[in-house]
Amino acid sequence: MLNFALLAVFLVGGYADIFMTNPKGSNNRLNEDGTNRANGARLFDSQNNNKGGYNVGERGVAANNEDHTQQYQMEYYGSGPGAGEKSHLVVEWAHQHGCGDNPKVRCNNVIQYMCMNQGTEEDYPEGDGNSEADRKERANYMRDGINTETQPHIQGPGRHERTDEAYLERIAQNHAAIAAEKGLQESFLWHDMCRYREANAGLFRADQNIQNDRKSNHDNQGYPSSRKTRQNPGGNRRGYECPEERDYYPYWQPTLQGPYDPQYQRTPWIDVAYLGDTDNCPDILKNSFNHHNKHRCVLPGARDYGKSIHKEGCKAEGGKWVEFESYLEVLEQVSSKVECEEISAKNKFNLVVWRPLRSDSDVMRCFVKAPSPVCKKAATTRNNHLQCHVQPSLLNQV
Repeated sequence: MLNFALLAVFLVGGYADIFMTNPKGSNNRLNEDGTNRANGARLFDSQNNNKGGYNVGERGVAANNEDHTQQYQMEYYGSGPGAGEKSHLVVEWAHQHGCGDNPKVRCNNVIQYMCMNQGTEEDYPEGDGNSEADRKERANYMRDGINTETQPHIQGPGRHERTDEAYLERIAQNHAAIAAEKGLQESFLWHDMCRYREANAGLFRADQNIQNDRKSNHDNQGYPSSRKTRQNPGGNRRGYECPEERDYYPYWQPTLQGPYDPQYQRTPWIDVAYLGDTDNCPDILKNSFNHHNKHRCVLPGARDYGKSIHKEGCKAEGGKWVEFESYLEVLEQVSSKVECEEISAKNKFNLVVWRPLRSDSDVMRCFVKAPSPVCKKAATTRNNHLQCHVQPSLLNQV
């Protein structure tokens, strides 16, 4: 059923310094020919040093920074419909600081992935055309890119734009500035939501004094945005990642990358596994976006995102507190509840439902929900020793 062609995999632990070996983790490398990566802010915050990570594969022996078709992309074959046709992906990584029963550390690992359904050479964005289709393509297509620069972000005013026209003009400028030759993981709109959403004031901040960087229209009050965290108090940008969502799990907002678009059907971050302190498993399973719908504040007008992270604040802001569904795939070819229920009855692995994707919509769709994440104890590894674990493998994911 699933036909997603592009994949981003993300693994993070409490101490970071995780080196992912299968699927191969980039550590923000691309095609560098030296020991160090060129740009640690290219796509995400790995919190690793410059020497880790794998380059994207080259089809030939020469380094390539001009033609994406000369990059080799790994292919993973999906499961068939029967129990005997399961496919397995072994996920491997090493901890610099140790994990599991190691008494010197407290270590929790989160594995997530994101997919989109465009992946042929014909879909790859070309050049810098300024038509709406060109801009939309460059802003949505997940890719490695062919140079190591970071995509741009055109900053709006310190408060929300006061008119739809001003907001839409800035979004169009940003989409026009996104370059085909630069890598793209999360979407620009996802990062823009992060810059306008208020930071969660209930998080532990240690001795960090998180400064205000936004001002709300409805009450003229300053507030720190969710791009600022204890680990990133300055709000430094790395790709289009949202620092607060990266640093805290499970996240309390939906991780959808923007309004649903059937042409660039992109999943939110899908939870695969939590490996660590099993006392946390009830909370992890209860609050995973795979099955637990999340809410966010939706403002009237062109902007689809507000400041507030709670219902009362959203109401004061003039917004609507909207519930969002997570999904693996929206089955666009299915147009009736009866057909959707027939597919659901045949599916032995995933829940298939007939519902709106958001609570403020009357449009019914048939979509596939992700399974609950695995929640287990982490394997034990030693400090400062990038080795395989000393226990049997705990993640051989179907």
